[in-house]
Amino acid sequence: MRFPVRLPQRLLACVFLLAALSAFAFANSDRDRDRTQVGNDIVVGPNEEISEATCFGCSVRVRGHVTSDVTVFGGSIVVEDQGEISGDITNFGGGVRLDKEAKVGGDIAVFGGHLRRDPGAEVGGDVTNFGGPIWLFLIFGLPLVFLGGIIALIVWLVRRFTQASLPATA
Repeated sequence: MRFPVRLPQRLLACVFLLAALSAFAFANSDRDRDRTQVGNDIVVGPNEEISEATCFGCSVRVRGHVTSDVTVFGGSIVVEDQGEISGDITNFGGGVRLDKEAKVGGDIAVFGGHLRRDPGAEVGGDVTNFGGPIWLFLIFGLPLVFLGGIIALIVWLVRRFTQASLPATA
């Protein structure tokens, strides 16, 4: 059996498809220069420029120019000689090393790792270093323990109020 499709429905489908494609193209127009990796290191070469670097379980090495932020979870960030990051550096669970003549335009925040900074490195913003594993526990572990407690309380309450009561014997 064939269902008739009207012209307005076809036009509406085409308009919707074109709108979705143009929104996707607009959203990804500047994303071509972003780099996001999981488990694979990101290397910015000496004559290379990218807009942003985000890495999960890997490291970022900058010899060129990053025009925005560098964020790493569980890895390290190394800004080598004449490497430049115009934005902020954020690292969770790893170290940051700034070599001689490295430039960071924004802030540096290191949680659960160490910051090694050459005296010739320039930092335009604030430097925050919460070194050691206790900070990782406070940032990630404590909220998980709290959430586990809430779930245990809910399970206990549900079991308490849904248990069948036994009749009293005389």
